[in-house]
Amino acid sequence: MRKLISLLLAAIMLLGCVSAIAEDAAPVKTGFGMITTITKSQVNIAYAAVTVDDAGVITSCDMDYIQAKYVIDATGKITTDKATKFQSKYELDDDYGMRKASPIGKEWDEQADHFVAYCIGKTIDEIKGVALNNGKPADADLAAGCTMTVTEYLAVVEKAVNNAAHLGAKKGDVVKVAQVSGFDKSTADASATAAGKIQINAHVGAVTLNGDVITSCIIDAVQAKIAFDATGKITSDMTAPVASKTELQDGYNMRMASPIGKEWFEQSAGFSAYVTGKTLAEVAGIALNESGKPTDADLTATTTITITDFLAVVEKAGK
Repeated sequence: MRKLISLLLAAIMLLGCVSAIAEDAAPVKTGFGMITTITKSQVNIAYAAVTVDDAGVITSCDMDYIQAKYVIDATGKITTDKATKFQSKYELDDDYGMRKASPIGKEWDEQADHFVAYCIGKTIDEIKGVALNNGKPADADLAAGCTMTVTEYLAVVEKAVNNAAHLGAKKGDVVKVAQVSGFDKSTADASATAAGKIQINAHVGAVTLNGDVITSCIIDAVQAKIAFDATGKITSDMTAPVASKTELQDGYNMRMASPIGKEWFEQSAGFSAYVTGKTLAEVAGIALNESGKPTDADLTATTTITITDFLAVVEKAGK
């Protein structure tokens, strides 16, 4: 009898282990969202990525924020170095300078870590239902580690959840975001006869990782354009929505110029599919020509654009 009971207990334990393994290996959706706004002195880009199970529960989350600052003087000249590469708030760490002003003594990246940890295990409806006071957390659990205004972060996480799709990730994979941003070469001062132009280009994306293996990938980009006159006054509509290249779809208008007849969002998706299942080292070793375009036949079947920033985003996310 004891032997029979032992065998039954062993069988129950085995079934439990098998069930746990199956649970961890369950496919989840990967989603990415970004929100871009323009002010007279900077371009703001909030972005987040999630993995979500089929019940709508967030299983992993990450977010970050770019403030691409620029200065235009009263003569219409850009005084910010046009070679500037912008760091995200997370990359700035203590250099962002929130700690001294924080009532809980925490820097932006620490508060962001607490915010994304709060999101994990919840549905988007539960997260959106969090109590706020003038946009700041009133919920005790969230406010314990995050006291900054979170309305934009809630919106970008919701966008990521709404965009989520099955791309290869499984429960237990970790999602990470990263960015590469700077001034476009078309950025120019204003003159008496020509308007000035600032264009901030940002490649932003996410990967899910199982160890050093990429299990899903999403890359997006935005071109934020600001026009100004010879007095330094902004003349473009700063309230107009700024769509990403993926959101623009065929409105980005690359298809006719593409040697493979594919729009930007299709080529980005092709790159993401190509790197899924590869290690970070394998992706770093992708062969490029002198223009930064891929040369591997399997990749060039879907992606012929310059991918140096794509690779930089994946590398940063992996770190």
